[in-house]
Amino acid sequence: MLDDALPGPTAALKTLVGPDGWSDDADRLAPKLREWRDRWRGSTPLLLLPRTTAEVSAIVRHCAEHRIAVTPQGGNTGLVGGQIPAGEVLLSTERLRAVREIAALDDVMVVEAGVPLATVQEAARDAGRFFPLSLASEGSATIGGLISTNAGGTAVLRYGTMRELVLGIEAVLPDGQVFSGLKRLRKDNTGYDLKQLLIGGEGTLGVVTAAALKLFPILHSRTVAVVGLASPEAALHLLARAKDESGGAVEAFELISRRGVELACKNIPDVRDPLGASYPWIVLVEIASREGGHAEAAMERLLASALEDGTIEDAALAQNQAQAKAFWRLREEQSAAQKPEGVTWKHDVSVPISSVPQFLARATETAEAMAPGSRVVAFGHVGDGNIHYDVLQPQHGDGAAHVAMREEGSQAIHDIVDELGGSISAEHGLGVMKSAEALRYKDAHTVELMRRVRAAFDPHRIMNPRVLF
Repeated sequence: MLDDALPGPTAALKTLVGPDGWSDDADRLAPKLREWRDRWRGSTPLLLLPRTTAEVSAIVRHCAEHRIAVTPQGGNTGLVGGQIPAGEVLLSTERLRAVREIAALDDVMVVEAGVPLATVQEAARDAGRFFPLSLASEGSATIGGLISTNAGGTAVLRYGTMRELVLGIEAVLPDGQVFSGLKRLRKDNTGYDLKQLLIGGEGTLGVVTAAALKLFPILHSRTVAVVGLASPEAALHLLARAKDESGGAVEAFELISRRGVELACKNIPDVRDPLGASYPWIVLVEIASREGGHAEAAMERLLASALEDGTIEDAALAQNQAQAKAFWRLREEQSAAQKPEGVTWKHDVSVPISSVPQFLARATETAEAMAPGSRVVAFGHVGDGNIHYDVLQPQHGDGAAHVAMREEGSQAIHDIVDELGGSISAEHGLGVMKSAEALRYKDAHTVELMRRVRAAFDPHRIMNPRVLF
């Protein structure tokens, strides 16, 4: 940690970034030291705001020489506390904002780590291309953070996570050296793929400063529907049929429980239930194709056949882009809709797709037995087995009591996930929230291998020292 008795190292860090590249002002620091749900609040002696990769390199090299711990931070949208410092120097990538290059013929965009996801999407569209990662926080989440947590979002079913969307990375390693890996190759069989260690590494192996991202053609035939159904089992049958009917053109397939729909309509202005009836579950389906009219025709066939044989109870098809956005708001506001309801045990888990119904049934039975009166909200990317499973405090219950049970309750939920061959972190990372708990589910040899890798990169453990193993 940074020692207040060492003014030399502190002063030197300020010099490295210039007078506008650092701050210790409480008001400037405050929003960077608080997680948006207010579960974690941190502290730092110094915020550093480098403008270039060279400045990041100089900072990290200096910190390595003086054993100063560093917490990197992007847009501060993380949900497991990994971006919140606890006394470490805070290195923000917010000023690394350049879109360095868009190479349409290569279907590649090179951007710096501090570029928000929404900016990447817009720049790709302006170049006649499409970047498929999409999530609720895309206006503030930045590329460096999304890479460091291997973000997934709503289009994983078709395009994969950030691991599949990143062709190359530039990063500053824990000794200050720059890893210049900004290749744009689809094939490179010349040894270990080192960028994959940095993707999902949560800043422990270095600070991502830029990335080469895959781009795709814009799909002009696109349609969105919301369907009501009786059970998660019915959702899986609909998913299989949607894949077949569309020829693999399903872009998103999002499941939301009835309580999640109700809370979004209650707590988020201008959100409405498109179906207007209390179906136990709804699914948001999006199909996209390059061929004009193909997505619309596939969706109409899918809904007609599913209604006819009773797989679904009802459906609403978006008639225009505004209506499609309204449908999506119902999904995107799920986390925000829970905020006014009090304390929540939150889980970001994945299980084999076929096990989603079993997980939901077992987890709900367990949660309601452990915390009578608690309210379960389940939603997420059922197409890839990633469920956000949240247990809210009883409506008129004691929030403090619910907090006191959080660790025990979450462990019970995670035990079920593990028994089903799943993961306790599907897309948010481990952070400070789950790093210790993950040791319960990782075998000792795997943990030891990860620790060897980390020690090879960062023998003094200065990079995000409280995160991972």
